[in-house]
Amino acid sequence: MRKKRRLRRGWLGDVISYAYLTILAAIAAFPLLWILLSSVKSKGELTGNPTAILPKEITFDFFKTVLGQLHFNVNIVNSIIVAGCTTLIAITISALGAYGVVRFFPKFGKVLTRVLITTYMFPPILLAVPYSIIMGKAGMMNNRAGLIIVYLSFAVPYAVWLLVGFFQTVPLEIEEAARVDGANKLQVFGKVVLPIVAPGVVAVAIYTFINAWNEFLYSLILMNSSDKMTVAVALKSLGGQEVMDWGVMMAASALVVVPSVVFFMLIQKKIAGGLAQGSIK
Repeated sequence: MRKKRRLRRGWLGDVISYAYLTILAAIAAFPLLWILLSSVKSKGELTGNPTAILPKEITFDFFKTVLGQLHFNVNIVNSIIVAGCTTLIAITISALGAYGVVRFFPKFGKVLTRVLITTYMFPPILLAVPYSIIMGKAGMMNNRAGLIIVYLSFAVPYAVWLLVGFFQTVPLEIEEAARVDGANKLQVFGKVVLPIVAPGVVAVAIYTFINAWNEFLYSLILMNSSDKMTVAVALKSLGGQEVMDWGVMMAASALVVVPSVVFFMLIQKKIAGGLAQGSIK
């Protein structure tokens, strides 16, 4: 009898938990669903009956306006270039730096990683004025390369701190065995160590890319021309018009948000698995 009661309580608890989580998921997903449905409504329907959820007629006129007239695709390309270059450079530098800290400077590495993570106590806006002055004197204002350098100054320290945990999970005996087989230090790092910590590198790369893709403050400060703005600033500029076109805003928001959401859903297991693996120190 006690076992049956426990089974009933366990079954009832599971039902309540899943129902509660389903409601929370629906509430969290509703804004995204609203953006998608509003972006495919006609202009008259969107202004005449804005509270209607399902569109009476599906149209892609707002997307044509965003991509054709406003040239939002140029801003998407800018974000891809900036975020992609930031990710590649940050991963290359941080992987080498984290491996060097773990294998060659273990005592100094502990102090270094603590100093790196301590810098994140201060908000990025404190460095807005110094970075603007430096980039202005260097002639890198309104330049994608200057924006990438600024992003790297934030991405590399955090990536090094994360990757140190992953490299610490690699047994030293594996590297010594590769050395005995005739591999040099670069071959050991590239062919032995990196494949082992690949889940962690992928997780850090995705985290870096998403942060660079969504960054707004420094892109707004350093970029002046519309043809070099990233999607975050371009999307904000649509809201600064005298007459708000909600259909255009919804279509532009869908182009910015939906790809990143879909991409994150596809690789969320790798991110969770990689971060869990790197947490073992």
